[in-house]
Amino acid sequence: MVLIPQNHLQFIIEIALMMQVGIILLLNLVPVSLSLVLFATLVLSVGLTLLFGIDAVSLLFLSSTHEFTHPYGPIVLFTVVTLLASLPMMKEVGIRVANLRVFVFLLIVIITIAGSVVHRDFLALWLLGLLIGLFIISKSFHRKSFFTVKKAVVVGAVVIAAVGFLELMSEVLNMAVLSPLLRFTRLEENSLPSLTMVLKNAVLFGHVPGSSYWGIDDTGFASGYISLPYQLIAFLSLPLPIFFGVLSNKRDIIDYFLPGIFGWTFDFGYAGLICLLILCIAVIFVGFKILVEYREKRENGNRNYLGREALLMGALTAFSAQAIIGLFLQNRSINGLALVTFMFLGSMIIGHVVIVKKM
Repeated sequence: MVLIPQNHLQFIIEIALMMQVGIILLLNLVPVSLSLVLFATLVLSVGLTLLFGIDAVSLLFLSSTHEFTHPYGPIVLFTVVTLLASLPMMKEVGIRVANLRVFVFLLIVIITIAGSVVHRDFLALWLLGLLIGLFIISKSFHRKSFFTVKKAVVVGAVVIAAVGFLELMSEVLNMAVLSPLLRFTRLEENSLPSLTMVLKNAVLFGHVPGSSYWGIDDTGFASGYISLPYQLIAFLSLPLPIFFGVLSNKRDIIDYFLPGIFGWTFDFGYAGLICLLILCIAVIFVGFKILVEYREKRENGNRNYLGREALLMGALTAFSAQAIIGLFLQNRSINGLALVTFMFLGSMIIGHVVIVKKM
């Protein structure tokens, strides 16, 4: 059948389109009020905070982890920034938010600690996302810019202190998995061979056939280095190559040790990378354009779209941060289940286009 994908790229596109249609219907059929958005994001953020906390405790005391921060880190960023955007909106309509503000900042502290213990890449995503989110919120409500020299120094100090704390904890607890320096050492040892593999074999559409770990069975395009979750592919019994068992370590050559621009280049070619970059820029551009329209309606006294505006701020922040980290720091941040999150956040932005046109 036509709808049965013949490679990973087709599967990704089909799921993305279905998700986009679903989000458009959701935003049009459900009355997205500010109170509903506040309740939903508050429940979700608390749930994810507990999940991150349990994962951190498991890592420290049971030496096991599920690394929920990879797929769900951008989601918790989305919920927290949405909550932060809701606070000034609630204040504008005369609702006291002092206690809620304290609770949200408490969540931020807990998420920062638990998430950075589980995975250091999350700390980069989290801090970058908060900076982007606070910048968007300050511009949307015409507040003084968050970015000052003093605050930049404070953020830098927090990052250095966090790295030092994790390194100290790794020594005290004798847990190398917590060491940021070990991460840098592994990157140094593996990044150059991974980069060489990509640059020597990448072509306009995919890579040189047979250059992946599938050997002679490799078609040279969409070999599975970039894919949706294995479980979903296996559940649907799709005829797609999947990295299982020992082969998952071979996938790490690109997935873990290189930024996403190289992973997407190897699997889908330079043309695939260019299309991805254009798509990301387009989604962010459209998001900011719609955000301007929401802000104008709010400033003109229209309170009907406050919930949607808060959602858009959160989705735009999380999508931008995940795109930057995934494309330019670590491919795993936009691959597998994290790729589903990335498509969801993009759909949450583009889904507002139809609503805006109906206004």
